[in-house]
Amino acid sequence: MTLSLNARLPSNKDRLTTFLPLANITTLPMATLSRQPAASATARVSDKKPAARRPGTREQSAQTTRDNILRAATKVFARYGYEGGSVEKISQAAKSVDRMIYYYFGSKEGLFIEVLEDMYRRMNDAELALVLDPEQPVASLKGVIDFVVSYYSKNPEFITLLNTENLHRGKHISKSKRARDYSSPAIAIIRLLLESGARQGVFRSGMVARDVYLLIAATAYFYNSNRHTLSAFLGEDLKAPEAMAHWRDFIITTVLRTVMIKPP
Repeated sequence: MTLSLNARLPSNKDRLTTFLPLANITTLPMATLSRQPAASATARVSDKKPAARRPGTREQSAQTTRDNILRAATKVFARYGYEGGSVEKISQAAKSVDRMIYYYFGSKEGLFIEVLEDMYRRMNDAELALVLDPEQPVASLKGVIDFVVSYYSKNPEFITLLNTENLHRGKHISKSKRARDYSSPAIAIIRLLLESGARQGVFRSGMVARDVYLLIAATAYFYNSNRHTLSAFLGEDLKAPEAMAHWRDFIITTVLRTVMIKPP
């Protein structure tokens, strides 16, 4: 995943002393966040925006229909793949009709692209909900790893849909106009943590955040996407909670040995 965020580490003068949600870290440079002036009472009154208009019954019904189709399509495509996930199956699962799919999404491919976009958006939202302390780079990096491993494990449809799209060599997601808007903030956060750790003399200098992220994502993704076949091949239940926990700890140890000057 690529990222266009430009979050930077604060200087000693600007250093944050509290934990920050990822959403705040990635929206503004951290030093800027620590220096935001308090708004005056006058400014707060004058800047108050009018309340947004509530959607009417017809608009709400249309959005509900659209959301139902999107949820149904996610399940159908995850089960049958792109070729097997017919418009008819999706409309039946959504308790709708075929023409509504074409009305809201234009085509089966248009619907599949929105399913992929929604999948990435939900992961992005989950990442933005993480709370990390940049001044505790080791603990925070462990938190990122734990999130990635857990998310893959708890969202099997995400894995299945990625497998499907990779079989198509990414030809559908490459047509998305919004895919980059949902780029994962993980690379920017890892870069922030690597720089903080290097400044503190904990992490090696010159580590590439993209490489570290791919190490985390690749090991977590491969295990989760192949755990059923590997369980049969190895003769052990890789889906068991203790097996999953062991693999998470192994990834954490592997990554820390890669980035730390004196690994544990």
